[in-house]
Amino acid sequence: MQQELQRGDSPSPGTTKVDQLGGRLRVDDYSDEDLLLLDRFRRSHAFAYEHTVRAIREDLRLAPTGRPAKSTNAIRDKLHRSSIRLSQMQDIAGCRLIVEDRRRQDAIVADLMRLFPGSTVVDRRDKPSHGYRAVHVIVCIDDKAVEVQVRTEPQHVWAEYAEKLADTIDPALKYGGGPEGPRAILRALSNVAHFVEQIELDGTGQHQLFAVAIAEVASKLADLHRE
Repeated sequence: MQQELQRGDSPSPGTTKVDQLGGRLRVDDYSDEDLLLLDRFRRSHAFAYEHTVRAIREDLRLAPTGRPAKSTNAIRDKLHRSSIRLSQMQDIAGCRLIVEDRRRQDAIVADLMRLFPGSTVVDRRDKPSHGYRAVHVIVCIDDKAVEVQVRTEPQHVWAEYAEKLADTIDPALKYGGGPEGPRAILRALSNVAHFVEQIELDGTGQHQLFAVAIAEVASKLADLHRE
């Protein structure tokens, strides 16, 4: 990078304090002081986030969108639905890149691994999380994780639709919960997007599965309409 960023003046609380705080947030037994401590923990990711985003912009000539810190409510919700420790959350800070197709996605992930050696890749394309497909690169700067989401355009369209469906029907849809009808539609749409990308990628072997997936979407939509 052409110019070094200055580290902020918001040092993170120790791991033990952070995990104890996470325990209190999980059971909704926290004080105003705890919320201040959480804010300090959130802001301690600012340098890592700015460093990551600036490196992507300057070295890769890409324009990521993102947020320097996950919201307090989003952190609490994640603690409620999982057993993860607060200090282990890898998406407190994060940014996103949207690319045209799978080939470009693979190339960008490789570029990120060269730019941030030692990063971890989480590939959810062939084994989606409740229909969600993408590649996440977990960058670590000064012991702070920054999640870089790399999505293709079809993957992003699906994720945006899932968000809207969750907002209008049930927030649990994003995490595998909620009514079965909308969940089935999201799974089927995810498969359709995946098969389209596979056809573009190798040109063979997926057309029949694609037709089956389209039929499944139509069937689920009809079932939902009847409900």
